[in-house]
Amino acid sequence: MDIIREDCIFILKEAPVCWECLRDSRILITGGTGYYGKWFLKSFLYINEALSLNAHISVISRSPELFKKKYPEFAEQNSISFIQSDVRNLDTPYGRFDYLIHAATDVATNQEKDAPDEMLAVARYGTERILKYAKQVGVKKLLLTSSGAVYGIQPPDLDNMPETYQGMPTTIYGKAKKISENLCLESDINCTIARCYASVGPWLKLDIQYAVGNFILNLLNDEPIKIKSDGRPLRSYIYIADLMIWLWTILLNGDNKQIYNVGGNKAISIKTLANLVASVSNKNLTVLVQGQDNINLLPPRYVPDTSKAMARLGLKYNYTLNTGIQRTIEWHRQRI
Repeated sequence: MDIIREDCIFILKEAPVCWECLRDSRILITGGTGYYGKWFLKSFLYINEALSLNAHISVISRSPELFKKKYPEFAEQNSISFIQSDVRNLDTPYGRFDYLIHAATDVATNQEKDAPDEMLAVARYGTERILKYAKQVGVKKLLLTSSGAVYGIQPPDLDNMPETYQGMPTTIYGKAKKISENLCLESDINCTIARCYASVGPWLKLDIQYAVGNFILNLLNDEPIKIKSDGRPLRSYIYIADLMIWLWTILLNGDNKQIYNVGGNKAISIKTLANLVASVSNKNLTVLVQGQDNINLLPPRYVPDTSKAMARLGLKYNYTLNTGIQRTIEWHRQRI
């Protein structure tokens, strides 16, 4: 069972968009070698071939040869080309582009801690350069993948965070995404913004700061599932195939200068999430809560209100969290 191929088939079938919009089009993507980027490329390859769209996607990367060596499925594809460049230095016009997906500025704990200025510089100067380039090459629609981190701390008594909430980012990553958002909103480029929350699925890194990824790694290593907090924080998750349906739809159908939350809308505690991951194993894995409980405070929340995207763009949830976790674990097991 090729889980990624199944997901690409599902994306093509279930996205409420007219894929004909992409016929003979040229797409440019930044951040195309990251988590979202690989999913954009893989789903594009399948959709383009299945519908004979004659579309093409160009990936801006500082190290395209390294990426193609690590992910050979993207090498020697006629409908994919690579532009070796830092996004801040992109200058040469490589023909016209109809769509631009700006997905640079990955979540990276080492960069947040060790190189915050670099993260902010990529956001500011990279986005400024991309917007100028978009105008130069005739882009008719731009999608910025942002983050719920731009809101800052969600009030613990607010169940779901709406796009109208005027918060303030507290992390370097959140500040970087907010810079990119403001630049896009102030530009004269037709653009939409997707504020993304946590997801689960193939290609999610398991060894960085994503709790669900850490728990899955514990399971794959047949070791106790470790929770660093008290287990009470509340999060939500969306399976990657659903997330890609939402992102493609926001790119093709989203209104100019509109912001849409993208993520699961049902809160789950970190402890419940750990138990859910453990339940997929038949080895009765132990869940260890390492943080000290503080029942005197409401647990922190990070859960979006996604009613705007659902109502205006006809989006919905197709996968349960349980199914998403199972598919992610199965994909990793197939690669061991």
